[in-house]
Amino acid sequence: MVQYAAALSRHPSPVDAVGECVGEILDTLDGDRPDLVVCFATPHHLGTFADMATGIRKLLEPDSLIGTISTAVAGGRHEVETGPALSLWAANWGGGRARSVTLDAFATTDGHRIDGWPDDLPTRGTFVLLADPATFPIGDFLRIGERHAPGLTIVGGLAASPPTPASGSLDLRGLAPRDVPGRPALPALLAVDDDVRGRGAVGVVIDDSVPVRTVVSQGCRPIGQPFTITRAEHNVIQELAGQPPLERLRTTVAGLSDTEHDLLRHGLHVGLVVDEHRVEFGRGDFLVRNLVGADDTTGAIAVGEAVATGQTVQFHVRDAASADEDLAALLAPVDGASALLFTCAGRGHDLFGVADHDVDLVQDRLGTVPLAGMACAGEIGPIAGRPFLHGFTASVAVFG
Repeated sequence: MVQYAAALSRHPSPVDAVGECVGEILDTLDGDRPDLVVCFATPHHLGTFADMATGIRKLLEPDSLIGTISTAVAGGRHEVETGPALSLWAANWGGGRARSVTLDAFATTDGHRIDGWPDDLPTRGTFVLLADPATFPIGDFLRIGERHAPGLTIVGGLAASPPTPASGSLDLRGLAPRDVPGRPALPALLAVDDDVRGRGAVGVVIDDSVPVRTVVSQGCRPIGQPFTITRAEHNVIQELAGQPPLERLRTTVAGLSDTEHDLLRHGLHVGLVVDEHRVEFGRGDFLVRNLVGADDTTGAIAVGEAVATGQTVQFHVRDAASADEDLAALLAPVDGASALLFTCAGRGHDLFGVADHDVDLVQDRLGTVPLAGMACAGEIGPIAGRPFLHGFTASVAVFG
């Protein structure tokens, strides 16, 4: 019988937090050993996380265990953004459905070599991945994964973030630079089975017999109309439907309502169609990337992703209302018995002005199921069947 369980403890004592969560998991699973345990802890437990992971593994005896420290964690109907918390999630599929993976990356003259990728990797199934962005080239890995196992769904998040200096971005009301504050570092700690490490990536490959549906909400909505790129180089769009992109952008902005125009204060983005074989493009068909620069002389714009001539794009806006609408719409047709949530550290109370927004939406749709999750420095999930790294996104793995 398939069983899922989840538990959340806010106890400041690591021993008591582990005891509370493990006890609840064992009660729900009737004492059975789970195939997989996933654990997330807040930085309050940074110094004791290795001991906590060891204790969880000894008490629950799962086939596989992965976990990490995160700036915030989710469990049940709560997102704990301040204070200590431990969130545990467990799945019992009857044995033999989960396999742990430890990955390391090494620079080569051709890019990066990824060590630890199983030779007998299945071509289908689900891969839940937790990675340290400072030591693991997630973009290279996702391209390798797509090439060698195109039917494998990859979902997860970046477990920590290096410090970022203050920088310039684009003030999209006037297309002028604006300052962006820096972000402090959170050191990476990744748990996999009996090991806790500070680099690379850890994950678990889940057998294709376990039904998993992914929901990737990038929190944006389109404005204006789609355009075809008629000239581009690398990440620079030089021409949109025969005109300079800045002209297309200014025309789009001029046609917005007052309400839509106000959304530009939160930033403007570019949605890139992933599957050009589709006749119509809707929610979930666009890979949303930042607009990172503009050249007023040539009218070109730069986006945070490589682009190509012939690709379809559409300008997007993001704010709390758009993010709420997008996640609710994508969850509407989804049913499941449990979920893992990987949500951006920039969402939460800072974006929505209320606590527990993303978990509430997921739980309202699924009907209050065992759920755990973490705040990420980048979220991993598929768009049009292809794996991508995202920002300001809620990436959800829904288990049947």
